[in-house]
Amino acid sequence: MREQVLEVLASNGILLEPGALEIVMSKDDPIAFVQSAISFMKQHPLIVTAADLAEYVKDHSAAETLTVANALPDHHEFRTNVNQESSARKIDGVKILKDITGNSTCEGNISDFARYFLDRFNAIKRMLAHRRELAGSLPISKALKLERDVRIIAMVNEIRMTKTGHKILEIEDEEERCLALIPKDSPLINDSVIPDEVIGLIGKPNRKGEMLIVQEIIRPDIPLRSRFEQNDATSMIAFASDIHVGSKTFLRKQWDAMINWLKTEGISSGVNYLIVPGDCVDGIGVFPDQEEELIVDDIFKQYEMLGELLKEIPDGVTIILQPGNHDAVRLAEPQPAFQKEIANLFDSQVIMIGNPCYLEIEGRTILSYHGRSIDDLIGNIQSLTYANPIDAMKEMLKRRHLAPIYGGKTPIAPEKKDFLVIDPIPDIFVTGHVHGAGVSDYRGVRIINASTWQAQTNYQRMHNFNPDPAKLPVVHLGTGKCIVRNFN
Repeated sequence: MREQVLEVLASNGILLEPGALEIVMSKDDPIAFVQSAISFMKQHPLIVTAADLAEYVKDHSAAETLTVANALPDHHEFRTNVNQESSARKIDGVKILKDITGNSTCEGNISDFARYFLDRFNAIKRMLAHRRELAGSLPISKALKLERDVRIIAMVNEIRMTKTGHKILEIEDEEERCLALIPKDSPLINDSVIPDEVIGLIGKPNRKGEMLIVQEIIRPDIPLRSRFEQNDATSMIAFASDIHVGSKTFLRKQWDAMINWLKTEGISSGVNYLIVPGDCVDGIGVFPDQEEELIVDDIFKQYEMLGELLKEIPDGVTIILQPGNHDAVRLAEPQPAFQKEIANLFDSQVIMIGNPCYLEIEGRTILSYHGRSIDDLIGNIQSLTYANPIDAMKEMLKRRHLAPIYGGKTPIAPEKKDFLVIDPIPDIFVTGHVHGAGVSDYRGVRIINASTWQAQTNYQRMHNFNPDPAKLPVVHLGTGKCIVRNFN
C-alpha cells in the first residue's frame, strides 16, 4: 500500500515528506485520507508535510473524504485506483465524468486569462515531466545560465521565420520568457509548432545566455498502447454529429433510413447508445444570410423538430446530446449543456452534456468534443486538410489539448480550470463539426469523426467543400470493432 500511495501521488505531481507518509499510512484508508486532506488545502502543494496533515486532522474529521475529482488533478492512472462514484453524474448507465456544466466561474477579466493559461501550463507540464527525455528539466531562468545541454518545459507565445530561414520561437514558463532558435538546417525546421501549445525543449543556451538553440522538441502525447484493450461490454454505441435540423439541406430521407435501421438491425445487434457531438440544429444568425437556407427560423421550433425526430429512436437506445457552434448555448468553449428551456423539449431518454465532455459507458472512457478547433489546426499545420479530419484529431492527442490555439476561430472562455486539456486518456475520442466521416486508431485510442446529416450548403459550395454525409459510425464497446453504416 505504501508504494501505491506514493505512485498515485507522484503521478499527479505531489510528493510526501517522510513524516507525512507515516501519518498517511497510519490511517485505515490512506489514499482516501490524503486526497481529502489535499482537497482542503488552499492550493495543491508540490510537497505535503507532516505539519500540513496535522493542521487538517485538527480541523477536520479523518472520516471526511472527497472524491478524486475534487481532491487531485484528473489523471488516467489515478482514476484506476480510487472511487469517483460520488463525484460523477450517473444517468441511465451513462456516467458524466467531467464537463463545464454547472462549473463555470469565469468573468472574462485579465486575471481569469492569466489563471486559465497557468492551469493549462501546469496540467501539461505534469505530463511532460513524466517523459524520460525531460528528466531533470529546469526553469528557463536557470537553464539559460548553464553552458551545457538543458531541458525546459514552456508554452509557445509566438513563432516567426527569419530572413535567413531560421525559425524563432518565443517561449515562457511561470517566471521567464526567452527565445528559442531552430536552425534552418535542423531536421526540426518543418516541425509544426503552434501558438499556445506546451512543449518540452532540449537544447543548449547560446554564449550570451539569452537564447536556446533547439536540438529536440518533446510533446506530451499519449502512452503507446499496441491496440484497443478489450473488456466484457456487450453494447454498441453509434455517433451521429451535425444534424442541422431546421436547414433546407437537412437530409431527412437519409435520417429516416438510419432510424429504420436502428429500429431493426441496430437494436437487435446491441446498439444501446447514440451520441450526437454538436450542431444538433442549424441555429439562427450563425453566418451571414443564414435565414435564406432555413425552413424553420425559430430556434425553439428547431429543437422541437429535433425532439420529434429523436422520439422515433427505439426506447432501448439512450441518446446523449451535446452542443456545437450552431447550437443555442454560449459560443465560447467549453460549452455547458443545454438549459432547461431547451432540455424540456426532449424525452427522458435524452441526456444533455457539455462540450467537451468525458463520459464513462460500460467501462469505457469516451471523450466527446464537437471539434470547432479543427478549423484552427488546419489553418496552422500545413499537412492537415478538411479531407482528413482524423489527422487533426491525432494532433490534439499529441498535444494533449483539444483547442491549443487561442485567438483563432475557436473562442475560449478563461475558466478556472482548463476543461480542454486531454486528461484522462480516453478509450474513444469523437468529434464532428467538419462534416466528414472517418475512423482510425492512435496508440490504442479509437478515433471517430462522426459525419453529418446535412447536404452541401451554398457556403460550402462557394468554398469548394464537399461534405461526407449520412454515415453512422458504430463501435462495439467490448471489442472496439467499428463499422460505418452508409445511408446515402
